[in-house]
Amino acid sequence: MRWTIKAKPEQNQIDELAQALSVDDLIAQLLIQRGIASYEEAKKFFRPQLSDLHDPFLMKDMDVAVARIETAIGNNENILVFGDYDVDGTTSVALVSSYLLSEYPNVATYIPDRYNEGYGVSYQGIDFAEDNGFTLIIALDCGVKAIDKVAYAKKKGIDFIICDHHRPGENLPGAIAVLDPKRDDCTYPYDELCGCGVGFKLIQALASRKGETIDDLIPYLDLVATAIGADIVPMTGENRVLAYFGLQVINTSPRIGFKAIINQIKKTELTITDVVFIIAPRINAAGRMEHGQHAVNLLTETDMAQATKFAAGIEKYNIDRKNLDKEITQEALLQIQENKEEEGFTSVVYKDSWHKGVIGIVASRLTETYYRPTLVFTKSGDKLAASARSVKGFDVYNALEGCSDCIEQFGGHKYAAGLTLLEEQYEAFKAQFEKVVSETIDPNLLTPEITVDAKIEIKEINPKLMRILNQFAPFGPGNMTPVFMAEKLQDSGYAKPVGQDGAHLKFAVTQNGYGPLGGIGFNLGDKLPLLTGRKPFDAVFTIDENEWQGNVSLQIKLKDLK
Repeated sequence: MRWTIKAKPEQNQIDELAQALSVDDLIAQLLIQRGIASYEEAKKFFRPQLSDLHDPFLMKDMDVAVARIETAIGNNENILVFGDYDVDGTTSVALVSSYLLSEYPNVATYIPDRYNEGYGVSYQGIDFAEDNGFTLIIALDCGVKAIDKVAYAKKKGIDFIICDHHRPGENLPGAIAVLDPKRDDCTYPYDELCGCGVGFKLIQALASRKGETIDDLIPYLDLVATAIGADIVPMTGENRVLAYFGLQVINTSPRIGFKAIINQIKKTELTITDVVFIIAPRINAAGRMEHGQHAVNLLTETDMAQATKFAAGIEKYNIDRKNLDKEITQEALLQIQENKEEEGFTSVVYKDSWHKGVIGIVASRLTETYYRPTLVFTKSGDKLAASARSVKGFDVYNALEGCSDCIEQFGGHKYAAGLTLLEEQYEAFKAQFEKVVSETIDPNLLTPEITVDAKIEIKEINPKLMRILNQFAPFGPGNMTPVFMAEKLQDSGYAKPVGQDGAHLKFAVTQNGYGPLGGIGFNLGDKLPLLTGRKPFDAVFTIDENEWQGNVSLQIKLKDLK
């Protein structure tokens, strides 16, 4: 791995902030590196307030969207809340539908089938709306590129309100309102909301018209925090505020559906990491293995017995998903090795029988292994569908734009995208993608990078430091868990491999007479020879609390060593 140490801010800047906050230099340095340079900014960072959220009417088209929904309610129209089948989409649909249903009965939900309809707004969904007398569709986490579909709905007398956060194309759909902070003509102060975040701004605007305050909407924030974590949007600005309060809801008074999941996993205090790795995969598993509507049903259920039943079903989908994911990853790795594709700049694999619901996860696993922009294809109807994943610093969406003559349709973000193409285009696309990436990527990006916030000595690691670092949470892009580097460490002589097949490394370190301090290195069991014989080594790590039989002790969580 490449170790990149962040530039240390000017000492006078560190001194100034350290004095203003009565903290030591290390904490001041970490804050400045996060763009926090004054007492006021630090106060907002450590003590997020719901009053820091922006006025939802600053978003382009918000006034039109609210007026159209109010008209629909006044005219007794049927409203269909439509969303994508992933975590962001299903939480958005649960959020907006349950808010509307709290005061108005003519609201239903629709999640497209991943296999029959594919991603985003679908013709089948619009036909369903027509057949069932819906005159307004609110599309969440999708729709900003659905120009043809919105036009199709218009002909049938169905209006669209789009709440999306993906990059728009050159033209916007002819919807009544397009709420998307990434629109070029939208001056909303924060453009990194997820789909559920945009949905939340919509209900915030609707609520304000009825004299409700932000406090009335706190019960919905468990959904928003889950979407923010799962969609890997920056943990800055409004996202940080929404996630901070959403986690409090998850841990104190979660909705019944969340409670049913939490009861299964038997964990008390959940962090954003737990939400991402424990709650989100279960919600996602419904759309991957069966149908996303199961997730919406769980997230909107108000009866505990029924929710427990739904959660058990979703748990089964999640176990099936894990098994499939493992099996397909093995097959894909083998395909790459046989084709010697690890020698190129990209990894592109295809098998017609791979399960469409897990190819995104498999793409992520392959990216972890070979660290290349990666595409995993499978057969989907008469076309091929793929999930794309990228490496840090490389925009895979732009690369796909460079191959658009070989693609039927695509959409997504810098690091994750989806696309479809005709089977006969596959080989041409594969060659073109390799060419575009090889010509545009900095070769350094093909080696994983660890960004180090600061150098530290073992003697500085103490409970007070840990208490302050815990207050930096919730963590995510733009506010990652602080990563430290320490030099000339020595193992105390007890380093050993642990876990299945000795995959992990357990040790304790000393430095200049301080220590020993315990440590764990997950999936670093093969590094044991670097520690033996008390040879000095440098390490990159995060600081963590280890709970064992009721005792809590500090430890370092190793990321790499040399």
